[in-house]
Amino acid sequence: MQILLVEDDISLADGLQHALNREGITVNHVAKGKEAIHVVETFPPDIVLLDLGLPDMDGLEVIKILRQKKVTTPILILTARGSVQDTVSGLDCGADDYLAKPFEIPELLARIRVLERRISTTAESNKIIIGSISLDTESMQVKTDDRELILSKSEYMLLKALMQNAGRVQTREHLESQLYSWGEEVSSNALEVHIHHLRKKIGVEFIKTIRGVGYTINKV
Repeated sequence: MQILLVEDDISLADGLQHALNREGITVNHVAKGKEAIHVVETFPPDIVLLDLGLPDMDGLEVIKILRQKKVTTPILILTARGSVQDTVSGLDCGADDYLAKPFEIPELLARIRVLERRISTTAESNKIIIGSISLDTESMQVKTDDRELILSKSEYMLLKALMQNAGRVQTREHLESQLYSWGEEVSSNALEVHIHHLRKKIGVEFIKTIRGVGYTINKV
């Protein structure tokens, strides 16, 4: 999953990036509202975490503009404005959820999981089960026939992206965007290496190669 963090407090943004990265979430960061609008339109993330007190424009205006442009990406407001009226204003503008600062990382993760389930093919559960493979997005456990598989963070993130979109071909570019943040140095064959390692652990037939396009997992 790829998240766009819109936050002008650099130290807070760095802390959130590190915390979310540890949970297998790819985070890209911008500090201004206009940058956020451009990124969401050009490189759509799965979820937007949005501060309201931005240096160039109010976060509520960012939400209004995105919704006017028919952007449906889930938006979770993170802000020090904690009054009931602030919450109502944010939700009325089109935000999907509201979390007042200061907050605990476990609560933020729980709210992200709720939004993720809304956009997932398995919205009713934390578990994605395809064939003999079961992936739990909350515990980050992957099992095959009740035997736990030991995956690296990148392998887990890649398998999760494919299983959440089972039946749909995922391009190389899209999968890389789920694994790596902007500016992160990536070798040209990194994705293929992760696919190779996954196939060794879960079976060579589970992930299908669509030549010249990307990869997919068939629905069962």
